Amino acid sequence: MAGGTGSRLWPASRQLMPKQFLNLLGEQSMLVETLARLEGMDCNDPIIICNEEHRFLAAEAMRQCGQHEAKIILEPEGRNTAPAIALAALVSEPDELLLVLAADHVIQDREAFQQAVITAQNFAAEGNLVAFGVVPRSAHTGYGYIKAESIHQPSAIKQFVEKPSAEVAEEYFASREYFWNSGMFAFRADSYIAELQQYRNDILTSCKNAMACAVNDQLFVRPDKAIFSACSDVSIDYAVMEQTEKAIVVPMDAQWSDVGCWASLWDVSAKDDSGNVLNGDVIAQDTKNCYIDAGQQLVATVGLDNIVVVQTKDTLLVACKNQVQSIKKIVTQLKASGRRESLHDREVYRPWGKYDSIDFGERDQVKRITVNPGAKLSVQMHHHRAEHWVVVSGTARVTVGEKTSLISENESTYIPIGVVHCLENPGRIPLEMIEVQTGSYLGEDDIVRFEDQYGRV
Repeated sequence: MAGGTGSRLWPASRQLMPKQFLNLLGEQSMLVETLARLEGMDCNDPIIICNEEHRFLAAEAMRQCGQHEAKIILEPEGRNTAPAIALAALVSEPDELLLVLAADHVIQDREAFQQAVITAQNFAAEGNLVAFGVVPRSAHTGYGYIKAESIHQPSAIKQFVEKPSAEVAEEYFASREYFWNSGMFAFRADSYIAELQQYRNDILTSCKNAMACAVNDQLFVRPDKAIFSACSDVSIDYAVMEQTEKAIVVPMDAQWSDVGCWASLWDVSAKDDSGNVLNGDVIAQDTKNCYIDAGQQLVATVGLDNIVVVQTKDTLLVACKNQVQSIKKIVTQLKASGRRESLHDREVYRPWGKYDSIDFGERDQVKRITVNPGAKLSVQMHHHRAEHWVVVSGTARVTVGEKTSLISENESTYIPIGVVHCLENPGRIPLEMIEVQTGSYLGEDDIVRFEDQYGRV
């Protein structure tokens, strides 16, 4: 499951580049890390469920980890986990075992994780719906809880509990009767469908109808938008797991975290002698217990304690580590104001590569453009802007009107207003370019596409 926007990890996580596609811990994205921790196990090709607007990010992640046969199901609108998992079950064979994982979790003990999955297989094969319960390490108020007959072995589930208050969480932790609810599951496809039919047949019917009208587009499976968007917005916990008599919890003690906020990321990161997590160019004087990510510029701190500082190319966040759950309110405010900082930062990813808006004025904008090897931008034209392209590294094949030419390092070309043009990278290394736009209107919606190999309109 690779949906969601991770708004509590803003400004790193944004609507068009959410946390599951970021390298928050290590050199790979969280989605790629999720698949990597299954290495060595007997698994079929993965099914990725993500939002329509993240389809190319998901496809690139599958390319990076060699999963070329993965199914990528595109939700036209997020409707929570019960419908999302139903889509996956409907494209699976009835007796296939589904291991349901979230793409934005951190699991540091891979061996313990795999052992829990192996244990769950036997119960799932018998028709049970298995939830993975994380052995609690503290009285955490940011997680839901599962009350079980035993926290030492697989057992029946007595109760699912929402995120508790601090006092109640302390009681749960002291009782040794509760797990953290990891949001990971295992069951046969037909078992989940049968239980969903019994308890929320409306969801199953919507998903069946949406998949009956689905369109297969290259790597992607697109359920019908109108039908799926009308489906109820319900989690698997509410729809099935709290209702079924076949729920089993399997203990997992694998150093798990859902990394839902900056405090959680601080918890699981390596720290210096002062308890700080420092990323990038940071000078920290008399600073302790802080999470500081400098981005690409120097950050200097003096006398800070328990503070989060995150700097991106276009934004600076400073927050008390105990209040980071409220960052979501900032994102809500940005959306209400129509500000682009909720959508993306300066660097924007496209199916062909990415661009970084280095500078912009009233009638000009400068971008650094990276085009992946073999990739091609759409055949397009603009009504309001002209463009100058300067190649920094690599080779560009440029078509301007009827003329096509190769442009190498330190060479440039000019595209007048209204002229049809396209750009591609025929080489084996990334193409790096500087683009200077000039004109009366420089918005991204001033693009008329005539041809696009990625299916964009």
